[in-house]
Amino acid sequence: MEKEQTLEQPARSESKERLKEIAAILRSHELVKGLTPEKLRAILEDLGPTYIKLGQIMSMRSDMIPKEYCEALTQLRTAVPPMPFDEVRRVVESSLGRAIEEVYSEFSRTPIGSASIAQAHTARLMDGERVVVKVQREGIHGIMARDMALLRKAAGLLRIAPGAGEVVDFSIVLDEMWKVTQEELNFNIEAANAEEFYRFNEDVAFATCPRIHRELTTSQVLTMEYIDGYAVDDRQSLTDNGYDLSEIGAKLADNYIKQVVTDGFFHADPHPGNIRIRGGQIVWIDMGMMGRLSARDQALFGKAVAAVAQHDVEGVKSVVLAMGRCKGKIDHGALYADIEDMLTRFGGEELSGLDLGQLMTECVDLARANHISMPEGVSMLARGLATVEGVVADLSPDINVITIATARASGLMFDAMDMKKEVKKGFRYLLESGKKALAIPGLLSDSLRALSKGQTRVGVDVKLTDDTFRALNNLLGKAIACLLAFALLISSSIICTTGMEPKLLGIPALGTLGYLGAVGLTVWIFVKIGRDE
Repeated sequence: MEKEQTLEQPARSESKERLKEIAAILRSHELVKGLTPEKLRAILEDLGPTYIKLGQIMSMRSDMIPKEYCEALTQLRTAVPPMPFDEVRRVVESSLGRAIEEVYSEFSRTPIGSASIAQAHTARLMDGERVVVKVQREGIHGIMARDMALLRKAAGLLRIAPGAGEVVDFSIVLDEMWKVTQEELNFNIEAANAEEFYRFNEDVAFATCPRIHRELTTSQVLTMEYIDGYAVDDRQSLTDNGYDLSEIGAKLADNYIKQVVTDGFFHADPHPGNIRIRGGQIVWIDMGMMGRLSARDQALFGKAVAAVAQHDVEGVKSVVLAMGRCKGKIDHGALYADIEDMLTRFGGEELSGLDLGQLMTECVDLARANHISMPEGVSMLARGLATVEGVVADLSPDINVITIATARASGLMFDAMDMKKEVKKGFRYLLESGKKALAIPGLLSDSLRALSKGQTRVGVDVKLTDDTFRALNNLLGKAIACLLAFALLISSSIICTTGMEPKLLGIPALGTLGYLGAVGLTVWIFVKIGRDE
């Protein structure tokens, strides 16, 4: 018991001293006068590497933090002194369970990069293959956990300046950021991300990522393929070596939109340092921070792009409401007006002149201003798109990401109708056509849902008698039957233009069945009308 107390005492003493240091730094920046974006950045820089990393992650969450603060945090200085090679050796050997010389034939003592969580060294495997070994700082998880706990105690002092127009609870922000940081502290997650990204792009000739050596990867050590080539922003070297900058820009934009629209798994930090050009390929590196979109959010993103292209205010509004989570009562009139104002400001631009990243960022800011919290993936996407657009614009100003996104979204909708089996193809035609035909009941359902949530006000007090209710119900049944008959007729006509097997009377059997169903419904409708009269 006495030994345990002796062991705990230094940790408590160290935490107490660190807390005093944090408090002193906060006081030196005169927090009583408010917290501005520049002041928050300076505080994190003074607090050291742990907080710099925290700030980098916070900069990607414009759904939680005002835009001006996110922009300030992107400018955090990232230079961190490298750890001594003896420390690198200890971490590698402890993690892999073997001496460095038994694993690598060469291992550079000087790192090629040093960050707050880890640093990277070049090395060679026993077979001569050149690799990069990412080594986590010794004891960094415990240090960051301690610092995070201490910062939570001081979080009450961190309040957005009144001039910024809102107050942010940094306790909630810190909890969210710590979850993300813990994932980055586990290199097995980064390895899994790289493997998943590689699978998604295995059939893409011009895009890839480093291959992972799983047998030499742990939670603290990551061994991956060495990537040479040229940085994507090294225009001179790319041009001198015969690369077409416009082609690189177009393929870079197309692949990023593919990651978003098709894969739902995208690079969340696509700055130039994480993109290299090697042997005619775009190589994405550093998979520690990846964004995900659910299948539903992918579809909604496509709808949002289409709605923006068509200047459809209601369409954008429906996507924002469907994608986000309401944190309070929504003023639908104000939300509509804000979206209309946003689209009007961009309305003078041709589609090819729109900045998709800026539009996404403004949508996230607009949603937050209207008490709507967007999913984490959407906020990361807005930042990622803005970054990619900057890289693409530097390579080829004539290429526009929103045009590529529109083409990708349209292609995805077309691919959705291309079934592997002919029977499934026929049913997909039926469903797609029926979706349009049944729009009216869908709108009624949306209205009722909004009404049940208190999001829509109806200023008419309607009282229905039983007879009136039965008459309306009867009328609605006939209307739905008419729509179904119309859907069957259209979809069957489409099916009949294909060569689908089997055939009946010289036309696809599924089309014949659709025609018969349409005729049957039509007869039923006329019979019902006759009886009612």
